[in-house]
Amino acid sequence: MASMKDIKTRIRSVESTQQITRAMELVATSKLRHARERVERSRPFHEVLGEAIAGIQAGLKETPSVYSEVRPVKKTCFVVIGGDRGLAGGYNANLHRLVLSLAGSEPYCVLPIGKKPLEQFTRSGAELVSTYFGLAASVGIGDCMQIARLLCDGFAAGRYDRVTVVYTEFRSMLSQVPASADVLPLQLTGDAKYQSATVEDDPAALVAAIVPQYVSGVLYSALCEASASEHGARRTAMNAANKNAGELIDSLVLKYNRARQAAVTQEITEIVSGAEAL
Repeated sequence: MASMKDIKTRIRSVESTQQITRAMELVATSKLRHARERVERSRPFHEVLGEAIAGIQAGLKETPSVYSEVRPVKKTCFVVIGGDRGLAGGYNANLHRLVLSLAGSEPYCVLPIGKKPLEQFTRSGAELVSTYFGLAASVGIGDCMQIARLLCDGFAAGRYDRVTVVYTEFRSMLSQVPASADVLPLQLTGDAKYQSATVEDDPAALVAAIVPQYVSGVLYSALCEASASEHGARRTAMNAANKNAGELIDSLVLKYNRARQAAVTQEITEIVSGAEAL
């Protein structure tokens, strides 16, 4: 049995760790509230713009846009949106497993957004489209537009035949599910109000100009979902860590009390035995 001094040192160590995990849980809860608001604000933009693109494309009498061309998939580009830090349970590892399951044995390349996805796919030796967006926290709307142009140019040039965004969908405070969405080629259903609208410019050129903005909107929406999911996953992980630390402290306190009782009993026994010897 460990000595009382060792047990007391262990209790202080666990209590110190519990203070850190409790603080991280509170920070994650605060950030999660703001992230959920961003998710709700980001959703309408790309939904409306997608309807407009689909309606304009439906009105084209000539060959559809290159961005809606469905061709045999010889190579897929995965845009993986993860986190910059750990301590969030299986948040980042689940994204890596989802990409591997979606890719199968087919060739693929990756555009990682976030420090953890960049590290994981660099270690696995995957082909990286860009390593510039290695910090998800610093990626904003302008960066999403830059990524969208990069993806659209690569798709139009035939460097890959499909673009899939892999992120974590935020469903609730306790539920975050890895998800994927194909953004190129475009597979949109148009609205009649956009099909009947008069388009003054060349419809094909208009679609080509709008598509990067649409892809940018999808990426930003997925980025907001991923951010909220990361904070939710970290809050859940830290809450579980707090409970485990509390249970461990209770167990150590019980061991400490038993050790102290054993020491007191031993001292009493020695005193009684000495008195009887006299």
